[in-house]
Parts: sequence; structure tokens; C-alpha cells
Amino acid sequence: MEKKTFTISVYSENNVGLLNRISGIFLKRHINIESLNVSESEIENVFRFVIVVHTTENWVKRIVGQLEKQIDVIRAFYHVDKETIYQESAIFKISSDLFFDEGQIETIIKDSNSSIVSVSRDFFVIAKTGRRSEIQELYDELQPFGIMQFVRSGRISVSKPQMKISSLLQEFQTITH
Repeated sequence: MEKKTFTISVYSENNVGLLNRISGIFLKRHINIESLNVSESEIENVFRFVIVVHTTENWVKRIVGQLEKQIDVIRAFYHVDKETIYQESAIFKISSDLFFDEGQIETIIKDSNSSIVSVSRDFFVIAKTGRRSEIQELYDELQPFGIMQFVRSGRISVSKPQMKISSLLQEFQTITH
């Protein structure tokens, strides 16, 4: 079976130790987590883990089944990239000298639909939101000028197909209140 990129969404209560148990499920199967983001979901007191893996559909089905066996997990889903709308964010810290001495930097920022979010005497910070490939392209363009610091977020995503999780989560919220 062919390996593909899958986005796994895990809806859960926010309890200590769950992240450890979730990562253990991947560790036991020797599957690397390529991206991880955890945040509140659209339902109060319910959190959403967005996990990106590169594996086969057989393995992702097994993983989702194991995730749903965790006590704190309400529901887990997986999607391929064409079934989701997703973004990542990154920030780049660059020496301020370059902004004034290298006119090309300004063009790179404009052409990449990035923005300058902070400027100081010693450095400026560029923010970029987009697909991983777009962020990588900006990284590759800035690299020759010297990047002082760089950080990229995990994937955030929403599914294109309607997920039945909303009604399930509303029921969960009613039960917990």
C-alpha cells in the first residue's frame, strides 16, 4: 500500500498525560509525527489535536482506532490533504542591516506575501502563513542572507467534508455541564 500524508484530528478532554499516551501510540508503530498542533476546538472544554503523519491508510486506520480507545479521547478522524484546508505559520528573524543594504529582501517579502511584524535597531521579523512548500520557498530565498532565527508552526486544518463531530461534541458538552 502506498504511503501518503494524512491529517489526524483528535477531539479530547484536556487532561494531563494525554499527549504522552498519544505520542506513545505512534512510537510503538515507528511512525514519525511530522507536525503536531493542539488547541481549543469549536466546543467549550474540548481540545483538538492536529497530527500530520506520512504512512499507509492501513496504518492510519489502526492508529485512529487506538487513539479512540484512550479514555480522554472523544473521537478521532483522518483525512488526506485534498479533503482539508490547511496552513502553517512561520517567523524569520533577520538582521536589520540587510533590510537597508539589500533591496532584494524587500522584494522577497513582497513577492512571498509575507509581512514584517516587528522592527528593531538590530533585527526585523518576517511572518509568513501558507503551505509548508511556500514557507520552505521563503526560507530558501532568505537563507543566503543569513537567518538569525526561524520557527514554523504545526499544521492547522479544517476538513472540507462536514464532520459529524459537532453534534457529538455538543452532546458531550451537555453531559459535562
